[in-house]
Amino acid sequence: MAIESWLMDMDGVLVHEAEALPGAAEFLAALRERELPFLLLTNNSIYTRRDLAARLRASGLDVPEEFIWTSASATARFLETQRPEGTAFVVGESGISTQLYQAGYTLTDRDPDYVILGETRTYSFERITQAIRLIGEGARFIATNPDPTGPSPAGPLPATGSVAALITKATGVEPYFVGKPNPLMMRTALNRLEAHSETTAMIGDRMDTDIVAGLEAGMETILVLSGVTTRAETERFPYRPSRIVDSVADLIDTL
Repeated sequence: MAIESWLMDMDGVLVHEAEALPGAAEFLAALRERELPFLLLTNNSIYTRRDLAARLRASGLDVPEEFIWTSASATARFLETQRPEGTAFVVGESGISTQLYQAGYTLTDRDPDYVILGETRTYSFERITQAIRLIGEGARFIATNPDPTGPSPAGPLPATGSVAALITKATGVEPYFVGKPNPLMMRTALNRLEAHSETTAMIGDRMDTDIVAGLEAGMETILVLSGVTTRAETERFPYRPSRIVDSVADLIDTL
Protein backbone atom coordinates (compact mmCIF):
# COMPACT_ATOMS: atom_id res chain seq x y z
CA MET A 1 0.00 0.00 0.00
CA ALA A 2 1.15 3.56 -0.67
CA ILE A 3 2.79 5.30 2.28
CA GLU A 4 0.58 8.18 3.37
CA SER A 5 2.17 9.08 6.75
CA TRP A 6 5.73 9.12 8.04
CA LEU A 7 7.25 8.59 11.47
CA MET A 8 10.97 9.13 11.93
CA ASP A 9 13.67 9.21 14.56
CA MET A 10 15.75 12.37 14.94
CA ASP A 11 19.34 11.52 15.91
CA GLY A 12 21.06 9.65 13.12
CA VAL A 13 18.17 10.26 10.73
CA LEU A 14 17.84 14.05 10.52
CA VAL A 15 20.64 15.34 12.75
CA HIS A 16 23.96 14.26 14.23
CA GLU A 17 25.44 16.21 17.15
CA ALA A 18 23.38 19.35 16.41
CA GLU A 19 24.25 19.26 12.68
CA ALA A 20 21.62 18.52 10.04
CA LEU A 21 22.45 15.43 8.01
CA PRO A 22 22.69 15.73 4.21
CA GLY A 23 19.25 15.57 2.60
CA ALA A 24 17.30 16.10 5.83
CA ALA A 25 16.03 19.59 5.00
CA GLU A 26 15.11 18.53 1.46
CA PHE A 27 13.26 15.44 2.72
CA LEU A 28 11.19 17.46 5.20
CA ALA A 29 10.46 20.04 2.51
CA ALA A 30 9.29 17.28 0.15
CA LEU A 31 6.92 15.91 2.80
CA ARG A 32 5.40 19.37 3.27
CA GLU A 33 5.17 19.98 -0.47
CA ARG A 34 3.25 16.74 -0.94
CA GLU A 35 1.17 17.42 2.21
CA LEU A 36 2.19 14.10 3.75
CA PRO A 37 1.66 13.97 7.54
CA PHE A 38 4.79 13.26 9.58
CA LEU A 39 5.96 13.14 13.17
CA LEU A 40 9.44 13.05 14.65
CA LEU A 41 9.84 10.45 17.40
CA THR A 42 12.66 10.54 19.92
CA ASN A 43 13.48 8.63 23.08
CA ASN A 44 15.25 11.75 24.35
CA SER A 45 13.33 12.95 27.42
CA ILE A 46 15.79 15.67 28.46
CA TYR A 47 14.24 18.45 26.39
CA THR A 48 10.70 19.70 25.93
CA ARG A 49 9.22 19.57 22.45
CA ARG A 50 9.66 23.34 22.21
CA ASP A 51 13.33 22.97 23.16
CA LEU A 52 13.83 20.31 20.50
CA ALA A 53 12.12 22.47 17.86
CA ALA A 54 14.52 25.29 18.72
CA ARG A 55 17.53 22.96 18.53
CA LEU A 56 16.40 21.66 15.14
CA ARG A 57 15.90 25.22 13.93
CA ALA A 58 19.47 26.03 14.98
CA SER A 59 20.56 23.07 12.84
CA GLY A 60 18.71 24.49 9.85
CA LEU A 61 15.62 22.28 10.11
CA ASP A 62 12.27 24.00 10.57
CA VAL A 63 10.05 21.56 12.51
CA PRO A 64 7.30 23.05 14.72
CA GLU A 65 6.95 21.48 18.17
CA GLU A 66 3.59 19.91 17.30
CA PHE A 67 5.46 17.69 14.82
CA ILE A 68 7.64 16.25 17.60
CA TRP A 69 6.71 13.37 19.92
CA THR A 70 9.09 12.36 22.72
CA SER A 71 9.25 9.45 25.15
CA ALA A 72 8.35 12.03 27.82
CA SER A 73 5.22 12.98 25.85
CA ALA A 74 4.23 9.33 25.54
CA THR A 75 4.93 8.69 29.23
CA ALA A 76 2.74 11.60 30.32
CA ARG A 77 -0.05 10.47 27.98
CA PHE A 78 0.20 6.91 29.35
CA LEU A 79 0.03 8.06 32.99
CA GLU A 80 -2.85 10.40 32.21
CA THR A 81 -4.88 7.40 31.05
CA GLN A 82 -3.73 5.06 33.81
CA ARG A 83 -4.01 7.24 36.91
CA PRO A 84 -5.34 10.75 36.15
CA GLU A 85 -4.03 13.59 38.34
CA GLY A 86 -1.61 11.28 40.11
CA THR A 87 1.68 12.02 41.86
CA ALA A 88 5.24 11.24 40.83
CA PHE A 89 8.83 11.51 41.95
CA VAL A 90 10.99 12.32 38.91
CA VAL A 91 14.61 11.64 38.17
CA GLY A 92 15.17 13.65 35.02
CA GLU A 93 14.98 17.09 33.49
CA SER A 94 12.42 19.57 32.17
CA GLY A 95 11.44 17.36 29.23
CA ILE A 96 9.62 14.91 31.51
CA SER A 97 8.64 17.21 34.38
CA THR A 98 6.99 19.72 32.02
CA GLN A 99 4.96 17.00 30.30
CA LEU A 100 3.81 15.61 33.66
CA TYR A 101 2.71 19.05 34.86
CA GLN A 102 0.74 19.54 31.64
CA ALA A 103 -0.90 16.13 32.22
CA GLY A 104 -2.12 17.29 35.64
CA TYR A 105 0.47 15.45 37.71
CA THR A 106 1.89 16.65 41.01
CA LEU A 107 5.61 16.12 41.59
CA THR A 108 6.46 15.05 45.12
CA ASP A 109 8.88 12.99 47.17
CA ARG A 110 6.22 11.92 49.68
CA ASP A 111 4.46 8.65 48.96
CA PRO A 112 4.22 9.17 45.16
CA ASP A 113 2.12 6.95 42.93
CA TYR A 114 5.07 6.56 40.58
CA VAL A 115 8.82 6.94 40.38
CA ILE A 116 9.54 8.22 36.87
CA LEU A 117 13.06 7.79 35.53
CA GLY A 118 13.94 10.00 32.60
CA GLU A 119 17.19 10.98 30.94
CA THR A 120 19.64 13.57 32.19
CA ARG A 121 23.30 14.36 31.58
CA THR A 122 23.83 14.80 35.34
CA TYR A 123 22.29 11.87 37.20
CA SER A 124 22.20 12.61 40.94
CA PHE A 125 23.23 9.74 43.22
CA GLU A 126 21.09 11.33 45.92
CA ARG A 127 17.94 11.29 43.76
CA ILE A 128 18.65 7.76 42.52
CA THR A 129 18.95 6.66 46.16
CA GLN A 130 15.66 8.39 46.94
CA ALA A 131 14.03 6.66 43.98
CA ILE A 132 15.24 3.28 45.21
CA ARG A 133 13.77 3.91 48.65
CA LEU A 134 10.41 5.11 47.28
CA ILE A 135 10.11 2.06 45.03
CA GLY A 136 10.94 -0.10 48.03
CA GLU A 137 8.06 1.56 49.85
CA GLY A 138 5.62 0.71 47.06
CA ALA A 139 5.87 3.37 44.34
CA ARG A 140 5.38 2.03 40.81
CA PHE A 141 8.46 2.23 38.57
CA ILE A 142 8.23 3.83 35.11
CA ALA A 143 11.13 4.67 32.79
CA THR A 144 10.80 6.85 29.72
CA ASN A 145 13.00 4.65 27.51
CA PRO A 146 15.35 1.64 27.62
CA ASP A 147 18.35 3.14 25.78
CA PRO A 148 21.50 2.07 27.70
CA THR A 149 23.67 4.87 26.30
CA GLY A 150 23.27 8.23 24.65
CA PRO A 151 25.56 10.22 22.33
CA SER A 152 27.83 13.10 23.29
CA PRO A 153 30.73 14.85 21.50
CA ALA A 154 33.16 13.01 23.82
CA GLY A 155 31.55 9.59 23.30
CA PRO A 156 28.74 7.47 24.77
CA LEU A 157 27.08 8.47 28.04
CA PRO A 158 25.11 6.19 30.38
CA ALA A 159 21.43 6.75 29.70
CA THR A 160 18.05 5.78 31.14
CA GLY A 161 18.32 2.05 30.51
CA SER A 162 21.61 1.77 32.39
CA VAL A 163 20.35 3.73 35.40
CA ALA A 164 17.10 1.72 35.37
CA ALA A 165 19.20 -1.46 35.59
CA LEU A 166 20.97 -0.04 38.64
CA ILE A 167 17.64 0.74 40.34
CA THR A 168 16.26 -2.70 39.43
CA LYS A 169 19.33 -4.37 40.89
CA ALA A 170 18.81 -2.46 44.14
CA THR A 171 15.03 -2.99 44.39
CA GLY A 172 14.25 -6.16 42.47
CA VAL A 173 11.58 -4.15 40.59
CA GLU A 174 11.61 -3.96 36.79
CA PRO A 175 10.42 -0.67 35.25
CA TYR A 176 7.77 -0.31 32.58
CA PHE A 177 9.54 1.32 29.62
CA VAL A 178 7.21 3.57 27.61
CA GLY A 179 9.49 4.74 24.79
CA LYS A 180 10.69 2.86 21.72
CA PRO A 181 10.61 -0.06 21.11
CA ASN A 182 7.35 -0.23 23.09
CA PRO A 183 4.56 -0.27 20.46
CA LEU A 184 2.62 1.96 22.87
CA MET A 185 4.72 4.93 21.77
CA MET A 186 4.10 4.07 18.15
CA ARG A 187 0.34 3.81 18.67
CA THR A 188 0.15 7.18 20.42
CA ALA A 189 2.10 8.70 17.52
CA LEU A 190 -0.25 7.11 14.97
CA ASN A 191 -3.22 8.45 16.93
CA ARG A 192 -1.77 11.97 16.84
CA LEU A 193 -1.49 11.72 13.05
CA GLU A 194 -4.86 9.97 12.74
CA ALA A 195 -2.93 7.49 10.61
CA HIS A 196 -3.16 3.76 10.01
CA SER A 197 -0.14 1.50 10.52
CA GLU A 198 -0.58 -0.18 7.12
CA THR A 199 -0.04 3.13 5.32
CA THR A 200 2.68 4.51 7.60
CA ALA A 201 6.45 4.10 7.47
CA MET A 202 8.93 4.30 10.35
CA ILE A 203 12.42 5.61 9.55
CA GLY A 204 15.23 4.99 12.00
CA ASP A 205 18.92 4.28 12.41
CA ARG A 206 18.67 1.66 15.17
CA MET A 207 17.52 -1.90 14.65
CA ASP A 208 16.80 -2.53 18.35
CA THR A 209 14.49 0.45 18.86
CA ASP A 210 13.27 2.15 15.68
CA ILE A 211 13.01 -0.84 13.36
CA VAL A 212 11.63 -3.39 15.83
CA ALA A 213 9.12 -0.81 17.13
CA GLY A 214 7.84 -0.10 13.63
CA LEU A 215 7.77 -3.80 12.79
CA GLU A 216 5.75 -4.72 15.87
CA ALA A 217 3.34 -1.87 15.20
CA GLY A 218 2.67 -3.22 11.69
CA MET A 219 4.40 -0.45 9.74
CA GLU A 220 6.82 -0.44 6.84
CA THR A 221 10.30 0.07 8.29
CA ILE A 222 13.21 1.89 6.70
CA LEU A 223 16.72 1.74 8.15
CA VAL A 224 19.03 4.62 7.27
CA LEU A 225 22.78 4.06 7.43
CA SER A 226 23.46 7.69 8.43
CA GLY A 227 23.38 6.84 12.14
CA VAL A 228 24.75 4.10 14.38
CA THR A 229 23.96 0.95 12.37
CA THR A 230 25.99 -0.45 9.48
CA ARG A 231 24.59 -2.69 6.77
CA ALA A 232 26.65 -5.63 8.07
CA GLU A 233 25.25 -5.21 11.59
CA THR A 234 21.70 -5.71 10.36
CA GLU A 235 22.51 -9.37 9.72
CA ARG A 236 22.89 -10.00 13.46
CA PHE A 237 19.19 -9.44 14.11
CA PRO A 238 16.41 -12.03 13.64
CA TYR A 239 14.26 -9.43 11.86
CA ARG A 240 14.90 -7.14 8.93
CA PRO A 241 13.72 -3.69 7.87
CA SER A 242 11.52 -3.38 4.80
CA ARG A 243 14.20 -1.23 3.18
CA ILE A 244 17.77 -0.11 3.85
CA VAL A 245 18.96 3.22 2.41
CA ASP A 246 22.02 5.38 2.92
CA SER A 247 20.03 8.40 4.14
CA VAL A 248 16.64 10.11 3.93
CA ALA A 249 17.92 11.82 0.79
CA ASP A 250 17.37 8.49 -0.97
CA LEU A 251 13.66 8.59 -0.10
CA ILE A 252 12.77 11.93 -1.65
CA ASP A 253 12.10 10.56 -5.15
CA THR A 254 9.92 7.76 -3.71
CA LEU A 255 7.43 10.07 -2.00
